[in-house]
Amino acid sequence: MTDIAAERLQKARSHFAPVFEGIAEGARERELGGVLPVEAVAALKQSGFGALRVPVEFGGWGLDWAEITALWIDLVAADANLAQALRGHFVLVEDTVFRHRRGEDQSRWFARFVAGEIAGNAWTETGSTAIGDAQTEVTFVDGRYLVNGRKFYTTGTIFAEWADVYVKQGDGWAIALADTRQPGVVVHDDWDGFGQRGTGTGTTEFTDAHADDVVPFDRRHPYQTGLYQLNLVATLAGITRAILTDVTREVQERERNYSHASTARVRDDAQVLGRVGEIWAAAYATEAVALRLAAAIDAAADADDAHLAETVERTELEAAAAQLTASRLAIEAASGLFDTLGASATSTARGLDRHWRNARTVASHNPQLFKAKVLGAYAVNETPPPYAWGIGRTER
Repeated sequence: MTDIAAERLQKARSHFAPVFEGIAEGARERELGGVLPVEAVAALKQSGFGALRVPVEFGGWGLDWAEITALWIDLVAADANLAQALRGHFVLVEDTVFRHRRGEDQSRWFARFVAGEIAGNAWTETGSTAIGDAQTEVTFVDGRYLVNGRKFYTTGTIFAEWADVYVKQGDGWAIALADTRQPGVVVHDDWDGFGQRGTGTGTTEFTDAHADDVVPFDRRHPYQTGLYQLNLVATLAGITRAILTDVTREVQERERNYSHASTARVRDDAQVLGRVGEIWAAAYATEAVALRLAAAIDAAADADDAHLAETVERTELEAAAAQLTASRLAIEAASGLFDTLGASATSTARGLDRHWRNARTVASHNPQLFKAKVLGAYAVNETPPPYAWGIGRTER
């Protein structure tokens, strides 16, 4: 990181630190009560967090992805849900930046982002929709684009003014950007996962919903898949940092100990200290791989068209390696916390189990199970990694 970038990041961290501190104060209670972080998201909007990537000349922060990733990790350490809740927003912002750099005026969208408006994700469908297909459609009726369909896993949309919707358009595919405040958009808080409960993930229904913009899918920035994964890796890094914070405090404050422990005080026990050290190393490593992946995303974002394809391929490989590594480290760290504290740590009132549940849930996204195969196939056979992959029904 250059001196200018380091100074820019420090300025941003100083600006957002009080916001993150306020968010952290209520995180455990929201988790225990099953309360969506509506006020926390509102604070992020008001503080300009959604404009981190918007160019400075349009009123944003103009940060690169390494700087944004560092801030994501800080935010996740305060509340594990919030960076992922903004995942779709940041990918859409990057798409506007990508197309603006190629001559498509995006000042209207930049102004919305600077004003605090955010976007949610609406791509995946459940049920009978096959891989590579979509039943949600956009049609042009009486001079307006209208979206009709139903999406699940619409992370962040319940907090957002806009939905970034993957749609069928005739014989092709497109992205429709629909205002969530219109009557034709209904968002349900029906995500029932055991972790990341506050991400605003659930079902969104579109009924003759007007789309402000419809962008052919082949104009979408080609490194979006890597960017989506960067958000998850940063989330795992922030969760691991939060685990380190909690285990350190718990060990320092613990007064009860076992009769067969190595020392009288828990905080002096070499085995306990060793496990805390392993968690520290996991937090260090997850942050390091997140920042390395962010550097690959920056290289793709800054590449000219002649070098774009090779940098995009690199982001896919870096993303697979980073997700595989961070997933394992975060889950192990969450389990290690309980090794240091014993059965009392499993009390639901203490909420320490949220770290494992959240890490396990994030690791299940675009699952790590298939990442090693992608890397091995490339290393051995130079098989290109998959791009813009999805999920859907297959033949039994």
